[in-house]
Amino acid sequence: MLYSKYVTGTLLLSGILLFSSCKGKKETPAAANVASVSVSTAIPGGTVEGGIAISGKVEALQTAQLSTKLMGTITRIYVKTGDRVRRGQTLATISSQDITAKRAQTSAAILEAEANVKNAQKDFERYTNLYNKQSASAKELDNVTLQYNAAKARLEAASQMKNEVNAIAAYSTITAPFDGVVTQRMADEGNMANPGMPLLVVEQNTQLQISATVSEDQVGLLKKGSKAQVEIKAAGKTIECVVNEISPSSQLTGGQFEIKLSIPESQKKDLYAGMYVNVFIPVTGAAVPTQPSGVVLVPTSSLVQNDQLTGIYTISSNNTALLRWVRTGKVYGDQTEILSGLAATETYIQKAEGKLYNGVPVTVKK
Repeated sequence: MLYSKYVTGTLLLSGILLFSSCKGKKETPAAANVASVSVSTAIPGGTVEGGIAISGKVEALQTAQLSTKLMGTITRIYVKTGDRVRRGQTLATISSQDITAKRAQTSAAILEAEANVKNAQKDFERYTNLYNKQSASAKELDNVTLQYNAAKARLEAASQMKNEVNAIAAYSTITAPFDGVVTQRMADEGNMANPGMPLLVVEQNTQLQISATVSEDQVGLLKKGSKAQVEIKAAGKTIECVVNEISPSSQLTGGQFEIKLSIPESQKKDLYAGMYVNVFIPVTGAAVPTQPSGVVLVPTSSLVQNDQLTGIYTISSNNTALLRWVRTGKVYGDQTEILSGLAATETYIQKAEGKLYNGVPVTVKK
Protein backbone atom coordinates (compact mmCIF):
# COMPACT_ATOMS: atom_id res chain seq x y z
CA MET A 1 0.00 0.00 0.00
CA LEU A 2 2.91 2.35 0.77
CA TYR A 3 4.37 1.55 -2.61
CA SER A 4 1.07 2.32 -4.30
CA LYS A 5 0.83 5.70 -2.53
CA TYR A 6 4.40 6.48 -3.55
CA VAL A 7 3.70 5.68 -7.23
CA THR A 8 0.51 7.70 -7.19
CA GLY A 9 2.26 10.72 -5.66
CA THR A 10 5.07 10.47 -8.17
CA LEU A 11 2.67 10.41 -11.15
CA LEU A 12 0.69 13.33 -9.73
CA LEU A 13 3.84 15.43 -9.30
CA SER A 14 5.00 14.59 -12.84
CA GLY A 15 1.64 15.62 -14.28
CA ILE A 16 1.74 18.98 -12.48
CA LEU A 17 5.25 19.68 -13.75
CA LEU A 18 4.28 18.71 -17.33
CA PHE A 19 1.18 20.93 -17.25
CA SER A 20 3.21 23.86 -15.96
CA SER A 21 5.77 23.33 -18.72
CA CYS A 22 3.09 23.26 -21.44
CA LYS A 23 1.35 26.31 -20.02
CA GLY A 24 4.57 28.24 -20.05
CA LYS A 25 5.13 27.42 -23.69
CA LYS A 26 1.57 28.46 -24.61
CA GLU A 27 1.99 31.88 -23.03
CA THR A 28 5.08 32.58 -25.11
CA PRO A 29 3.97 34.86 -27.97
CA ALA A 30 4.11 33.03 -31.31
CA ALA A 31 4.82 36.28 -33.12
CA ALA A 32 7.75 37.24 -30.90
CA ASN A 33 10.18 36.85 -33.80
CA VAL A 34 7.96 38.71 -36.34
CA ALA A 35 8.98 42.28 -37.12
CA SER A 36 6.44 44.86 -36.01
CA VAL A 37 4.82 47.03 -38.69
CA SER A 38 4.71 50.76 -38.08
CA VAL A 39 1.21 52.17 -38.69
CA SER A 40 -0.74 55.40 -38.50
CA THR A 41 -4.23 55.32 -37.02
CA ALA A 42 -7.28 57.53 -37.21
CA ILE A 43 -10.93 57.73 -36.18
CA PRO A 44 -13.70 57.86 -38.82
CA GLY A 45 -15.64 61.00 -39.54
CA GLY A 46 -13.21 63.46 -41.12
CA THR A 47 -14.52 66.30 -43.25
CA VAL A 48 -14.74 66.13 -47.03
CA GLU A 49 -14.46 68.73 -49.71
CA GLY A 50 -17.73 70.62 -50.24
CA GLY A 51 -19.64 69.30 -53.20
CA ILE A 52 -22.58 67.34 -54.55
CA ALA A 53 -22.73 63.57 -54.12
CA ILE A 54 -25.26 61.80 -56.35
CA SER A 55 -25.85 58.45 -58.00
CA GLY A 56 -26.09 57.79 -61.73
CA LYS A 57 -25.47 55.20 -64.39
CA VAL A 58 -23.55 54.64 -67.58
CA GLU A 59 -25.69 54.84 -70.71
CA ALA A 60 -25.25 54.77 -74.47
CA LEU A 61 -25.14 58.11 -76.21
CA GLN A 62 -27.76 56.88 -78.67
CA THR A 63 -30.36 54.10 -78.22
CA ALA A 64 -33.07 53.06 -80.66
CA GLN A 65 -36.06 50.75 -80.21
CA LEU A 66 -36.83 49.33 -83.65
CA SER A 67 -40.43 48.53 -84.57
CA THR A 68 -42.69 48.51 -87.63
CA LYS A 69 -45.93 50.10 -88.82
CA LEU A 70 -47.03 46.82 -90.37
CA MET A 71 -49.05 43.97 -88.97
CA GLY A 72 -47.62 40.77 -90.29
CA THR A 73 -45.58 37.66 -89.64
CA ILE A 74 -41.87 38.07 -88.92
CA THR A 75 -40.26 36.02 -91.67
CA ARG A 76 -36.60 36.46 -90.71
CA ILE A 77 -34.43 37.96 -87.96
CA TYR A 78 -30.81 38.13 -88.99
CA VAL A 79 -29.22 39.16 -85.67
CA LYS A 80 -29.12 38.11 -82.03
CA THR A 81 -28.29 39.91 -78.80
CA GLY A 82 -24.67 41.03 -78.74
CA ASP A 83 -24.21 41.23 -82.52
CA ARG A 84 -22.50 44.34 -83.86
CA VAL A 85 -24.34 46.00 -86.76
CA ARG A 86 -23.59 48.68 -89.34
CA ARG A 87 -25.84 51.54 -90.37
CA GLY A 88 -28.32 50.42 -93.06
CA GLN A 89 -27.78 46.71 -92.37
CA THR A 90 -30.93 44.58 -92.68
CA LEU A 91 -31.87 43.21 -89.25
CA ALA A 92 -35.32 41.66 -89.82
CA THR A 93 -38.02 41.23 -92.45
CA ILE A 94 -41.80 41.05 -92.11
CA SER A 95 -44.28 39.40 -94.44
CA SER A 96 -45.82 42.06 -96.73
CA GLN A 97 -48.05 40.15 -99.15
CA ASP A 98 -50.92 42.61 -98.67
CA ILE A 99 -48.55 45.50 -99.38
CA THR A 100 -47.35 43.73 -102.53
CA ALA A 101 -50.98 43.40 -103.66
CA LYS A 102 -51.65 47.09 -102.98
CA ARG A 103 -48.53 48.02 -104.90
CA ALA A 104 -49.81 46.03 -107.90
CA GLN A 105 -53.17 47.76 -107.61
CA THR A 106 -51.60 51.23 -107.55
CA SER A 107 -49.40 50.35 -110.53
CA ALA A 108 -52.49 49.32 -112.49
CA ALA A 109 -54.30 52.51 -111.39
CA ILE A 110 -51.34 54.59 -112.61
CA LEU A 111 -51.39 52.89 -116.02
CA GLU A 112 -55.11 53.55 -116.33
CA ALA A 113 -54.70 57.18 -115.25
CA GLU A 114 -51.86 57.73 -117.72
CA ALA A 115 -54.03 56.37 -120.55
CA ASN A 116 -56.90 58.66 -119.54
CA VAL A 117 -54.54 61.65 -119.43
CA LYS A 118 -53.27 60.92 -122.94
CA ASN A 119 -56.81 60.55 -124.27
CA ALA A 120 -57.97 63.73 -122.49
CA GLN A 121 -54.94 65.61 -123.78
CA LYS A 122 -55.73 64.69 -127.36
CA ASP A 123 -59.35 65.85 -126.93
CA PHE A 124 -58.10 69.07 -125.35
CA GLU A 125 -55.69 69.77 -128.23
CA ARG A 126 -58.32 68.94 -130.87
CA TYR A 127 -61.01 71.15 -129.35
CA THR A 128 -58.50 73.95 -128.87
CA ASN A 129 -57.78 73.89 -132.64
CA LEU A 130 -61.50 73.74 -133.45
CA TYR A 131 -62.19 76.65 -131.10
CA ASN A 132 -59.44 78.68 -132.73
CA LYS A 133 -61.11 77.97 -136.12
CA GLN A 134 -64.49 78.89 -134.59
CA SER A 135 -65.73 75.33 -135.21
CA ALA A 136 -66.30 74.58 -131.49
CA SER A 137 -68.01 76.59 -128.82
CA ALA A 138 -66.37 77.91 -125.66
CA LYS A 139 -68.63 75.60 -123.60
CA GLU A 140 -67.32 72.53 -125.40
CA LEU A 141 -63.72 73.66 -124.87
CA ASP A 142 -64.37 74.26 -121.16
CA ASN A 143 -65.82 70.74 -120.74
CA VAL A 144 -62.83 69.13 -122.47
CA THR A 145 -60.43 71.25 -120.39
CA LEU A 146 -62.13 70.11 -117.15
CA GLN A 147 -61.92 66.47 -118.26
CA TYR A 148 -58.21 66.91 -119.04
CA ASN A 149 -57.46 68.50 -115.66
CA ALA A 150 -59.46 65.81 -113.85
CA ALA A 151 -57.49 63.07 -115.64
CA LYS A 152 -54.20 64.69 -114.60
CA ALA A 153 -55.43 64.94 -110.97
CA ARG A 154 -56.35 61.23 -110.95
CA LEU A 155 -52.88 60.39 -112.26
CA GLU A 156 -51.28 62.48 -109.47
CA ALA A 157 -53.47 60.76 -106.86
CA ALA A 158 -52.47 57.32 -108.15
CA SER A 159 -48.78 58.32 -108.07
CA GLN A 160 -49.08 59.56 -104.46
CA MET A 161 -50.84 56.36 -103.51
CA LYS A 162 -47.91 54.41 -104.89
CA ASN A 163 -45.51 56.54 -102.84
CA GLU A 164 -47.56 55.77 -99.72
CA VAL A 165 -47.51 52.05 -100.44
CA ASN A 166 -43.74 52.16 -100.98
CA ALA A 167 -43.29 54.02 -97.69
CA ILE A 168 -45.33 51.42 -95.81
CA ALA A 169 -43.52 48.60 -97.60
CA ALA A 170 -40.23 50.01 -96.33
CA TYR A 171 -41.35 49.01 -92.81
CA SER A 172 -41.32 45.38 -93.87
CA THR A 173 -37.54 45.57 -93.69
CA ILE A 174 -35.97 46.65 -90.37
CA THR A 175 -32.54 48.22 -90.80
CA ALA A 176 -29.95 49.55 -88.35
CA PRO A 177 -30.21 53.34 -87.91
CA PHE A 178 -26.54 53.65 -86.89
CA ASP A 179 -23.44 51.63 -86.10
CA GLY A 180 -23.87 49.85 -82.79
CA VAL A 181 -24.70 46.60 -81.04
CA VAL A 182 -27.96 44.71 -80.55
CA THR A 183 -28.75 44.79 -76.81
CA GLN A 184 -32.23 43.25 -76.86
CA ARG A 185 -34.20 40.94 -79.14
CA MET A 186 -37.88 40.86 -78.16
CA ALA A 187 -39.29 38.68 -80.95
CA ASP A 188 -38.54 35.54 -82.92
CA GLU A 189 -39.20 34.33 -86.44
CA GLY A 190 -42.85 33.35 -86.85
CA ASN A 191 -44.14 35.85 -84.28
CA MET A 192 -46.79 38.36 -85.29
CA ALA A 193 -45.49 41.92 -85.52
CA ASN A 194 -47.87 44.73 -84.57
CA PRO A 195 -47.52 48.45 -85.29
CA GLY A 196 -45.33 50.09 -82.63
CA MET A 197 -44.30 46.79 -80.99
CA PRO A 198 -40.51 46.88 -80.29
CA LEU A 199 -38.65 44.07 -82.03
CA LEU A 200 -35.00 44.96 -81.43
CA VAL A 201 -32.99 47.49 -79.41
CA VAL A 202 -29.73 48.85 -80.81
CA GLU A 203 -27.29 50.92 -78.76
CA GLN A 204 -24.29 52.95 -79.84
CA ASN A 205 -22.15 51.31 -77.16
CA THR A 206 -18.87 52.80 -78.38
CA GLN A 207 -20.19 56.23 -77.38
CA LEU A 208 -20.93 56.20 -73.65
CA GLN A 209 -21.89 58.90 -71.18
CA ILE A 210 -23.06 59.15 -67.57
CA SER A 211 -26.58 60.21 -66.70
CA ALA A 212 -27.57 61.46 -63.23
CA THR A 213 -30.12 63.73 -61.59
CA VAL A 214 -29.74 66.56 -59.08
CA SER A 215 -32.28 68.31 -56.88
CA GLU A 216 -33.58 71.84 -57.41
CA ASP A 217 -31.32 73.22 -54.66
CA GLN A 218 -28.25 71.71 -56.33
CA VAL A 219 -28.77 72.46 -60.01
CA GLY A 220 -27.94 76.15 -59.53
CA LEU A 221 -24.50 75.21 -58.21
CA LEU A 222 -23.52 73.37 -61.39
CA LYS A 223 -22.25 74.64 -64.70
CA LYS A 224 -21.06 73.10 -67.94
CA GLY A 225 -17.44 72.10 -67.78
CA SER A 226 -17.51 71.23 -64.06
CA LYS A 227 -15.24 68.30 -63.25
CA ALA A 228 -16.54 65.31 -61.33
CA GLN A 229 -15.08 62.23 -59.67
CA VAL A 230 -16.99 59.15 -60.77
CA GLU A 231 -16.61 55.82 -58.96
CA ILE A 232 -17.61 52.75 -60.97
CA LYS A 233 -17.58 49.85 -58.52
CA ALA A 234 -18.42 47.22 -61.13
CA ALA A 235 -15.30 48.18 -63.10
CA GLY A 236 -13.23 48.76 -59.96
CA LYS A 237 -12.03 52.24 -60.82
CA THR A 238 -12.58 55.95 -60.29
CA ILE A 239 -12.38 58.32 -63.26
CA GLU A 240 -12.63 62.04 -63.84
CA CYS A 241 -15.53 63.21 -66.03
CA VAL A 242 -16.89 66.57 -67.16
CA VAL A 243 -20.46 67.91 -66.96
CA ASN A 244 -21.45 68.69 -70.55
CA GLU A 245 -25.26 68.94 -70.33
CA ILE A 246 -27.67 70.31 -67.71
CA SER A 247 -31.41 70.07 -68.27
CA PRO A 248 -33.21 73.39 -67.64
CA SER A 249 -36.49 71.66 -66.73
CA SER A 250 -37.61 68.99 -64.26
CA GLN A 251 -41.25 68.88 -65.33
CA LEU A 252 -41.04 65.36 -66.77
CA THR A 253 -38.42 63.96 -64.37
CA GLY A 254 -40.20 64.15 -61.03
CA GLY A 255 -38.65 67.38 -59.83
CA GLN A 256 -35.10 66.21 -60.54
CA PHE A 257 -32.85 67.91 -63.08
CA GLU A 258 -31.01 65.54 -65.41
CA ILE A 259 -27.33 66.08 -66.13
CA LYS A 260 -24.95 64.34 -68.53
CA LEU A 261 -21.24 63.77 -68.02
CA SER A 262 -18.78 62.92 -70.77
CA ILE A 263 -16.35 60.02 -70.28
CA PRO A 264 -12.76 60.30 -71.57
CA GLU A 265 -12.07 57.92 -74.46
CA SER A 266 -9.14 56.38 -72.56
CA GLN A 267 -11.47 55.38 -69.69
CA LYS A 268 -14.24 53.68 -71.67
CA LYS A 269 -12.61 50.26 -71.58
CA ASP A 270 -14.55 47.69 -69.51
CA LEU A 271 -17.53 50.06 -69.22
CA TYR A 272 -21.01 48.93 -70.24
CA ALA A 273 -24.34 50.71 -70.47
CA GLY A 274 -26.40 50.17 -67.32
CA MET A 275 -23.51 50.20 -64.80
CA TYR A 276 -24.33 52.22 -61.68
CA VAL A 277 -21.91 54.89 -60.51
CA ASN A 278 -21.34 57.31 -57.61
CA VAL A 279 -20.69 60.88 -58.72
CA PHE A 280 -19.04 63.57 -56.62
CA ILE A 281 -18.90 67.10 -58.07
CA PRO A 282 -16.76 69.51 -56.00
CA VAL A 283 -18.35 72.93 -55.52
CA THR A 284 -16.22 75.68 -54.04
CA GLY A 285 -17.48 78.88 -52.43
CA ALA A 286 -21.01 77.57 -52.06
CA ALA A 287 -23.18 76.62 -49.11
CA VAL A 288 -23.13 72.88 -49.72
CA PRO A 289 -23.18 70.37 -46.84
CA THR A 290 -19.67 68.95 -46.56
CA GLN A 291 -20.78 65.81 -44.78
CA PRO A 292 -24.22 64.42 -43.98
CA SER A 293 -24.96 64.05 -40.30
CA GLY A 294 -24.03 60.67 -38.82
CA VAL A 295 -22.02 59.47 -41.80
CA VAL A 296 -18.91 57.40 -41.01
CA LEU A 297 -16.12 58.22 -43.47
CA VAL A 298 -12.67 56.70 -44.01
CA PRO A 299 -10.06 57.33 -46.74
CA THR A 300 -10.68 55.10 -49.74
CA SER A 301 -6.96 54.26 -49.76
CA SER A 302 -7.32 52.61 -46.30
CA LEU A 303 -9.80 50.02 -47.58
CA VAL A 304 -8.79 46.49 -48.58
CA GLN A 305 -10.47 44.72 -51.51
CA ASN A 306 -10.74 40.92 -51.60
CA ASP A 307 -12.91 39.77 -54.49
CA GLN A 308 -16.38 41.11 -53.64
CA LEU A 309 -15.51 41.87 -50.02
CA THR A 310 -14.26 45.17 -48.60
CA GLY A 311 -12.37 45.41 -45.33
CA ILE A 312 -10.32 47.74 -43.16
CA TYR A 313 -7.59 46.93 -40.62
CA THR A 314 -8.10 47.75 -36.95
CA ILE A 315 -5.84 47.07 -33.91
CA SER A 316 -6.61 44.22 -31.51
CA SER A 317 -6.06 44.27 -27.74
CA ASN A 318 -2.75 42.44 -28.31
CA ASN A 319 -1.51 45.24 -30.61
CA THR A 320 -1.84 43.12 -33.75
CA ALA A 321 -3.55 43.92 -37.04
CA LEU A 322 -7.14 42.71 -37.26
CA LEU A 323 -8.99 42.77 -40.61
CA ARG A 324 -12.59 43.91 -40.26
CA TRP A 325 -15.08 43.35 -43.10
CA VAL A 326 -17.29 46.39 -43.75
CA ARG A 327 -20.13 47.47 -46.00
CA THR A 328 -19.49 50.66 -47.95
CA GLY A 329 -21.84 53.35 -49.28
CA LYS A 330 -21.34 56.57 -51.20
CA VAL A 331 -18.01 58.09 -52.13
CA TYR A 332 -17.28 61.68 -51.10
CA GLY A 333 -14.18 62.77 -52.98
CA ASP A 334 -11.30 60.62 -51.68
CA GLN A 335 -13.33 59.24 -48.76
CA THR A 336 -15.83 56.38 -48.60
CA GLU A 337 -18.90 56.00 -46.41
CA ILE A 338 -18.96 53.00 -44.05
CA LEU A 339 -22.49 51.70 -43.57
CA SER A 340 -21.67 48.88 -41.16
CA GLY A 341 -18.71 47.03 -39.65
CA LEU A 342 -16.93 50.04 -38.13
CA ALA A 343 -18.23 52.41 -35.47
CA ALA A 344 -17.66 56.14 -35.61
CA THR A 345 -15.54 55.97 -32.42
CA GLU A 346 -13.35 52.99 -33.38
CA THR A 347 -9.71 53.36 -34.35
CA TYR A 348 -8.60 51.98 -37.68
CA ILE A 349 -5.24 51.73 -39.44
CA GLN A 350 -4.99 54.54 -41.94
CA LYS A 351 -1.51 53.85 -43.33
CA ALA A 352 1.15 51.17 -42.84
CA GLU A 353 4.84 51.13 -43.62
CA GLY A 354 4.82 47.41 -44.31
CA LYS A 355 2.57 44.55 -45.31
CA LEU A 356 -0.46 44.03 -43.10
CA TYR A 357 -2.18 40.74 -42.40
CA ASN A 358 -4.20 39.25 -39.58
CA GLY A 359 -2.07 38.80 -36.47
CA VAL A 360 1.00 40.80 -37.51
CA PRO A 361 2.32 42.98 -34.61
CA VAL A 362 1.88 46.69 -35.16
CA THR A 363 3.44 49.79 -33.62
CA VAL A 364 1.45 52.98 -33.67
CA LYS A 365 3.44 56.00 -34.78
CA LYS A 366 3.28 58.89 -32.37
